[in-house]
Formats: sequence, structure tokens, C-alpha cells
Amino acid sequence: LQQHRGLHLSAPAAIQVTVRDALNQALDEELERDERVFLLGEEVAQYDGAYKISRGLWKKYGDKRVIDTPISEMGFAGIAVGAAMVWLRPVCEFMTFNFSMQAIDQVINSAAKSCYMSAGSISVPIVFRGPNGASAGVAAQHSQCFAAWYGHCPGLKVVSPWSSEDAKGLLKASIRDDNPVVMLESELLYGVPFEMSEQAQSKEFVIPIGKAKIERQGTHVTLVAHSRPVGHCLEAASVLSKEGVECEVINLRTIRPMDIEAVEASVVKTNHLVTVEGGWPQFGVGAEICARIMEGPAFNYLDAPAVRVTGADVPMPYAKILEDNSIPQVKDIVFAVKKALNI
Repeated sequence: LQQHRGLHLSAPAAIQVTVRDALNQALDEELERDERVFLLGEEVAQYDGAYKISRGLWKKYGDKRVIDTPISEMGFAGIAVGAAMVWLRPVCEFMTFNFSMQAIDQVINSAAKSCYMSAGSISVPIVFRGPNGASAGVAAQHSQCFAAWYGHCPGLKVVSPWSSEDAKGLLKASIRDDNPVVMLESELLYGVPFEMSEQAQSKEFVIPIGKAKIERQGTHVTLVAHSRPVGHCLEAASVLSKEGVECEVINLRTIRPMDIEAVEASVVKTNHLVTVEGGWPQFGVGAEICARIMEGPAFNYLDAPAVRVTGADVPMPYAKILEDNSIPQVKDIVFAVKKALNI
């Protein structure tokens, strides 16, 4: 009626927010909301975080809520798990998930298994978060993707955000969850701005763990990815669209529990599947998706074998040209789609 009278309602005020600022906002809001929440890790307090994710939080909340730890992942992860067992809500930052291997006994044997082994009497509401997967020029010991590693383990929830809305909504949901959650971020996305809706700017905005999101509708092929490769898939979809191929791009958001129903529904529509990830091929996230599709009702709708695009099956090289050839690029996704469609 107002439009008919020549009046125009203003659109919701979406703003550009970097992934770094979205994570900082989520931590700030949850520290304010619940006094049981605290952040600990190397350089998270006085230095404002190695990647400035916790910028300003130490000055605002003090030493008891934002805690600098020694360089001992096994030590501070153990402290965090113990705190969670007495119903505090720690957010444990690993400077990179490659260093979480020093604490993998705490993450798996202490956090993931406690609820099950105690017949539900011990909950461990903890978030392990930090950068995961390849960065730039940091070579083999700082570049592996842990989505398949932690996604393999029952007792853990594993989330992997792409956009700023993903980062904020999934971190808030993870902090509020009564189970241990591993949040795998991308260092290369921290400084990237994304549009954040008015709804996502709310203090009560959360994204349900276990729900994928269709980032682009399409009819010819389903592209499934998580973290930074979601952006590569959208770029590849734009390239292929000019050639008459419409890709449906699914942002998994959560590795465990996996929203396989969303993937199945898309495959039923497009009849083709390509998975994309930065991790290694063997026992990877894409391998799991392909297996689940083969075992389920969507298999009968496939017109061609599913295709995986993954990182190369090698330790990450240091040299940039070799690094570029070791992780999926847009051209690799375009090639895989054409292979799946036999064009």
C-alpha cells in the first residue's frame, strides 16, 4: 500500500564486516552475556590476539575472563577442559590448529569422550577455535586442514565458517552448546569483508550447528565446500555461468554433524556432484560426502560419478608456485565441473 502511494520502505541496513571483526563481536557479546564464558590461549590478552581476534577484550573484561597462557597447548587445553567439566564455558584459542596436535589427547580423550563415558553426567561445554588449513608461505607444518581429523571423532561437533555471518553465528552457537565444539577458521579470510545483514548484527543471532546453506541456486551441478573454498566455488560458478552451466553452491558450515540432507536434495535436482576442500584426498570430507550420497537415496539421481577437488596428497611446499598447485584453485573447480558434466 505504501509503495502504491509512492512511498518506499528503506531496505534493512546491511554493512560490510570482516571475518576478524565478526569473531571479535561474537566473543564480546558472549563474554558480556554469560559470566561463565572466558577466553584463553597464547597472546589472546595483552597482545589482543595473534590475529587480533580478541582485540580490546582484555581491557574490557580483565585478567579473569581473557587469559594469556604459556606456550603449552597440552597445558592450557587441559585447563580449559577441566574448567568446562565444572560448568564454565571456556573458549580455547590455538594459534593454529596445527599446534592442536600437541593437545589432541585433551581434545579427543578428555573433551570428546567424557559425556559418553560418564553416561551423560559430565558435559564439556568448550570451544576450541583458531585458524585451520593453508595460509600463505607457512609450509608443511602449519598448513594442514583438520576438518577430517576432528570430524572423524564422535563426541565432537565441528564447524567451518566461510563468511562473516558464518563466523559470528557459528561461534555464538558453539559457545552456547553444551558439547565440545571445534571451530576451524581460515587465516586467509580474517581480513576479508562480507556483507552482514541487520539480523546478523543482533546480539541474539546464532546459526544452528548442523545446517548447510545454499549460497547460489543452480540446476546443472552441485558444488559442496566449506571454509575458504566456498568463495572459490562461487567464482567458478560465475565463470561457468557465462558458458551456460548453472552451479548450485552449498556452504557446508558444519562438518559434524553433516547436513547430508541438503546435499541430497541438491543432487536430486542437479544430478551431478563436485566436492571441494583444501584438505588431503584420502579419508577427506569430500570422500565422506561421496560415500554418504552413494549409500543414500540421491545415488539413483546421479547421471555421472561424483568428482572430488582436494589439496594435493603431499606435505605443503613452501614455494608459492608449488603452494598454489597444492591447493584447489578456481580453474581446478571449473575443470572438475566440466569433467562431471562431460563437456
